[in-house]
Amino acid sequence: MNTLNQVVAITLMNLRNLPGRKGSSLVIVVGIAGVVTVLIAILSMAQGFEATLRGAGKTDRAIVMRAGSDSEMGSSVAIEAARLIEALPGLARIEGNALAAGETYVIADIKKRANNSDANMPMRGVEPVSFRVRDEVKIVAGRNFEFGKFELIAGVKAANQFQGIDLDSQLEIRGAKWQVVGLFESGGSIHESEVWVDHAVLAAELNRGWGYSSMIVRLESPLDLEVFGKAMADDPQLETKAVTESSYYSEQSTGVTALITNFGYSVALIMAVGAIFGALNTMYSAVSTRSVEIATLRALGFSPMPVVMSVLVESTILALIGGLLGSALAYTFFNGYTASTMGSTFSQVSFDFAVTAELILQGIGWSCVLGLVGGLFPSITAARLPITVALRGM
Repeated sequence: MNTLNQVVAITLMNLRNLPGRKGSSLVIVVGIAGVVTVLIAILSMAQGFEATLRGAGKTDRAIVMRAGSDSEMGSSVAIEAARLIEALPGLARIEGNALAAGETYVIADIKKRANNSDANMPMRGVEPVSFRVRDEVKIVAGRNFEFGKFELIAGVKAANQFQGIDLDSQLEIRGAKWQVVGLFESGGSIHESEVWVDHAVLAAELNRGWGYSSMIVRLESPLDLEVFGKAMADDPQLETKAVTESSYYSEQSTGVTALITNFGYSVALIMAVGAIFGALNTMYSAVSTRSVEIATLRALGFSPMPVVMSVLVESTILALIGGLLGSALAYTFFNGYTASTMGSTFSQVSFDFAVTAELILQGIGWSCVLGLVGGLFPSITAARLPITVALRGM
């Protein structure tokens, strides 16, 4: 009998004995299922947050900010500069008018619905052309606000997250009362965590008549960013920069995503150590109870390698079952779960957990590695078991 046949024969024998070791086998399955569930759950949080921010970014749109600024919160663009920017080449136009909008971005104090705690709500003052530039924004309830009035529309996630955002209700923000007249969706992007109002009304209320926080522009094509950016840099009257919207939101998501991801791997690693010890204990126990069987097979001519491989295969199969169970639990309980966290602008961002196929494969990969590590030393012990010593235990 060749080595492969010996491995198959011993492995099948070990697997047939599993029902008699349900308790010890469950230690491996449950332990690794816990590791995989926690790992996928935390990483799906990072995936969901990143997808929400990047969902707002389009390669044919650019955000114009003050040179040196890294976010809309810390930026300012004067009205005079905005008029010059609208005349630059590379911008998409309708009937000669540039698809470029000045916007004001601020945060407002508000209470969360869930626990009545304080939160920072993003508030965006927009112009009429903003809706042409961001054409993915759709009113799904109520109507759009009327320009010139203290009215607002809220993203569906903002309405779910913050107190007082109900259709036809009045919301007091920064001392002014705003009428909630509509809810909007934007394809699941970060804008669904914002409330939108008329820029002119907001600027007057905040005494910011000098200009905007930033501008959002639509390019004729993604390739026109270079033309647009060069024309801006060549104008000595402009101290602004342009970045593609996709690049901007990708950069904004990097810090929080990395923090969540590193936290997830750290927690999973700590739990993995416990799972490995559980697997080691289980497989050592299995080897001990089968010492006579192993010695008998060795006496019949089976080599040490099939013994090693059979124990590794057994521990890996149990770990794989745990990985599949953990993946199923993570997908069932966390995929699509809505949460919120503080974004890079210190405002609340709502997002949905995203349990992707990539994360499930990663979780299953972790489970197999843990199974192999947990079975390695017991398998070596089984292979080195002296035949005469084991047979005396009969």
